[in-house]
Amino acid sequence: MKDQLNREFQLEKTPKRIVSLVPSQTELLVHLGLEASIVGVTKFCVHPKHLRLSKKVVGGTKQINLQKIIDLNPDIILCNKEENTKEMIAELETIAPIHISDIYNLEDCFELIKMYGNIFHVEKRASELISNIRKEHEAFQLQITTKTPLKVAYFIWKNPWMVAASTNFIDAMITEAGFTNVFKAQERYPEIVLNNSKLKEADLIFLSSEPFPFKSEHIAELQSKFPEKTIKIVDGELFSWYGSRLLKSYPYFKTLHDETQKVDTI
Repeated sequence: MKDQLNREFQLEKTPKRIVSLVPSQTELLVHLGLEASIVGVTKFCVHPKHLRLSKKVVGGTKQINLQKIIDLNPDIILCNKEENTKEMIAELETIAPIHISDIYNLEDCFELIKMYGNIFHVEKRASELISNIRKEHEAFQLQITTKTPLKVAYFIWKNPWMVAASTNFIDAMITEAGFTNVFKAQERYPEIVLNNSKLKEADLIFLSSEPFPFKSEHIAELQSKFPEKTIKIVDGELFSWYGSRLLKSYPYFKTLHDETQKVDTI
């Protein structure tokens, strides 16, 4: 079998002991009916909320307790190119087969869901999930009333200030949400200063709830510099988590559009 990096890995049987090192993928496994097979998760695997009480927490997404994972005797370990480090994966490969996801857009999400369907023999559940996400996407497209997408600057970090640019899943979801990313000409997550000219182009400034926990005081700080801008804290999970959480993303995007209609000058 191959993962999303086109790496080959071997499975002798359907995995029954899963270690998931990516929060959104952990939630996806539960949605696919595989909760009983999950033996290890990260401290950031917060959905569903009870999971960290019933499964072994093996560390975070960047740092793990290798011995805890060895003791779990996993049949497979699920990773992500962006979330987990090369050094981690090199160590984990000595323990069990590794599947690495690589997500940049909605089609990558669907490919991953299909892969999990095949690996864990839950093809029907995987197919139904993809179909339901597509339906949510299509329904949202019919609900968008703005003719010209509003321009957005999407902050993910402070000290230093960092934004989501292109070549990442957040940028794809900004487009999915019916907005335009003003930093699309750059790549990944550039550091910026607040006098960056692109910020002047933005109709909206979004402050993500994760990975940096932006709060109301950060809105006030930016509002003092950009009094004419609409600045909002947005649900970072619904812009950056793939898998089953996408079912909640599109209704949320509709709410965002309703709340920002007054910015639209059309």
